[in-house]
Amino acid sequence: MLDLRDRGLHSAAKFAAELLSALPATEVKTGRRKSRSAEHSKHSDEDEDAYQSAKCYFDLKEYKRCAHALKKVGGPRASFLRCYATYLLGEARKEEERLEAGGLLGNGQAVNKELTALASELQEATKQHLPDPFLLYLHGLVEIDRDNKAEGKELLLASLHAFPCNWAAWLALAALRGSAELDADAALPRHWMRSFFLAHVCVEGQENEEALGRLSDLAAEFPDSDWISATAAMAQYNLRNFDEAQELFEDLLESDPHRIDGMDTYSNILYVKEQFAALSHLAHRVAAADKYRPETCCIVGNYYSLKGQHEKAVTYFRRALKLSRQYLSAWTLMGHEYVEMKNPPAAIEAYRKAVDLNPKDYRAWYGLGQTYELLHMPVYALHYYQRATQLRPHDARFWCAMGQCYAHEQLNMDEAAIRCYQRAHDSDDREGIALHRLAQAHERRGDAEQAAYYYEMNLQRMDAEQVAGSEAVDALLFLAAHHKDRGTLALAEDLCMRLLDYGASSKERAKALLREIRSMQGGLGVLGQVAGRMDMQDFGAVTPLPRNPEGDFMEPGSSDIELSPG
Repeated sequence: MLDLRDRGLHSAAKFAAELLSALPATEVKTGRRKSRSAEHSKHSDEDEDAYQSAKCYFDLKEYKRCAHALKKVGGPRASFLRCYATYLLGEARKEEERLEAGGLLGNGQAVNKELTALASELQEATKQHLPDPFLLYLHGLVEIDRDNKAEGKELLLASLHAFPCNWAAWLALAALRGSAELDADAALPRHWMRSFFLAHVCVEGQENEEALGRLSDLAAEFPDSDWISATAAMAQYNLRNFDEAQELFEDLLESDPHRIDGMDTYSNILYVKEQFAALSHLAHRVAAADKYRPETCCIVGNYYSLKGQHEKAVTYFRRALKLSRQYLSAWTLMGHEYVEMKNPPAAIEAYRKAVDLNPKDYRAWYGLGQTYELLHMPVYALHYYQRATQLRPHDARFWCAMGQCYAHEQLNMDEAAIRCYQRAHDSDDREGIALHRLAQAHERRGDAEQAAYYYEMNLQRMDAEQVAGSEAVDALLFLAAHHKDRGTLALAEDLCMRLLDYGASSKERAKALLREIRSMQGGLGVLGQVAGRMDMQDFGAVTPLPRNPEGDFMEPGSSDIELSPG
């Protein structure tokens, strides 16, 4: 931890410090004092004073001044801080040039002009100081930025073999490859940090069930680790287990009321569940802790979006991006807001920025698909939905969206649509969209038996959940007509009687069907009595058929674009 902190790797030092505090053992203090004494003995007092002075400049983000102050200080530690300050100075200048050239949403291209000189200097420094792990780490970052990813990966691995506790190096390595490939890679160091790394990569790669298993094993060794709880909450959120994720986030806030890390995801959950009061309380809490954090701006943006104030929401998402252009969630959420504001070009631009930053961001691919679907461009929408399903093959929403594109009048590919809807139904379609659309697709193809089968399944699902709507009316009308045509008149009559509980249009159609059914039964006198009872609106309840639950229900209109942050 002290080695990381002395070199300005604050995020990695924070990660190590939190793990130390999560350990049940209390023997770390003695080892920390010994490590500190050994480190100090390597440097003369004069070099130490100069280094600490330069480190103060670094902490104040005076990178150029820091690099100048270390020119005459020897040793790998000073070489690293000098090169790291130069690297960050180049990154700051790159960002300034980009903003001047293209603005927040512009296409201004800029590069870190220090990379070439840094690569040569780091290569020479590595020869002088043997395989210093921190110089290797920085050299790896430089080579990755120069688009030499293979060489950068090798340097990162060498750094981790020499110093496995640098979480920043693990994160840089995670950005290069997928979890399955990394897990099988024998080049990874055999160290306990490897387990944290693989859990992180599983969550990033949407392998959430495996991630939860790994996190459960880690929790036995680090029982009080907030990182483990936060990562488990993220995995539950990805699985759309919102209640479990919310409980984990609330536990984190209870133990650390001023925590901001990960609270933007918590705000997404509150948004989806429409918990206005809780989201407002969270926004005030994080703003009091630090209102200039990107996560804070995102949470406040979600709050205004839930209130329907989309212009204000965009303002806060843009503010988050000014603080950190690499903040992925803000790009995606801003795209959602532009769709709400009926500004598809800006929405598409925001989503594209998100997938440029992270091609594995399925939410942005899905958002692109939704936007092009609104523009009545189903071929384009289909392409982006396919990208989303590749990243989350078990997400029923994406299969339903693909089916809707195939069923569009411009494509009219009902067979492909049916396969997509069936895949959605097999993937635990919680909203119950797939069954209704499967029935409609089979009805369009003239397959009355299959249509009746799926309409009946959907009707059973809605009855079990005690919900009703236009989907129930469609199912009852089709099934009543279907059973009338098949000659099962008693069942058709029961279905028509159920239709009388709905609106005026369905009631008139039910009356017409009942007249036909009674006419077929030859009971004209009985028909008059039934008609009289209909006029008096005095119908008894009909006992529904046995029903079985089939997932959760989404209100009619679920084919419309979904703009929740989740």
